[in-house]
Amino acid sequence: MSGARSSKSPPRLIVGLGNPGAEYTRTRHNAGFWFCERLAARLQVTLAHENRFFGITGQARASGIRLLLPQTFMNRSGQAIGALARFYRIAPEEILIVHDELDLPPGQMRLKFGGGLGGHNGLKDTSAHLSTHDYWRLRIGIGHPGERNQVIHYVLKPPAREDLEPIEHALDRALAAWPAIEAGDWDAATRQINARPPANKTTPATAK
Repeated sequence: MSGARSSKSPPRLIVGLGNPGAEYTRTRHNAGFWFCERLAARLQVTLAHENRFFGITGQARASGIRLLLPQTFMNRSGQAIGALARFYRIAPEEILIVHDELDLPPGQMRLKFGGGLGGHNGLKDTSAHLSTHDYWRLRIGIGHPGERNQVIHYVLKPPAREDLEPIEHALDRALAAWPAIEAGDWDAATRQINARPPANKTTPATAK
């Protein structure tokens, strides 16, 4: 399925990728969780653990859109996503996966449909369980440590303040694009999210 065809479908499931447990709450790898927690607060969605979906989930009353934070650890994210999608008959093109992205600096984001997995274990398992790469992704830039052998340590540590602030601002900008995403206006959402953040702009960080 092409991105053009998928752009006509509003999302039915928003998934934030991350790791469960207090020790991972503030780590870079949990940027997807951060977005979904903010979105749940904005939509007044109550999130609760659902054993059958291996995650924390809730539904927005007005739109019917479901939120999911898999509790299966990152490399088994697809188990939770696949279980919920099959139960509610949600097609892959109706799913938006929000995840951390090493190849983007803090403060930058990319919204895209399909494509490669960039070595991201959460996406690898998601594609395996959905049997396709054709779903939406919102990539939240967290920066790269510079050396491949430092990646695991890097993503499992909290970002320094100079990185956390632009990540927080990016999440706020992503939430500002929510009306377009909710309406299925993916072209407008993509233009808004993929635009580079204004230089030297100071925006109050949103608390998690």
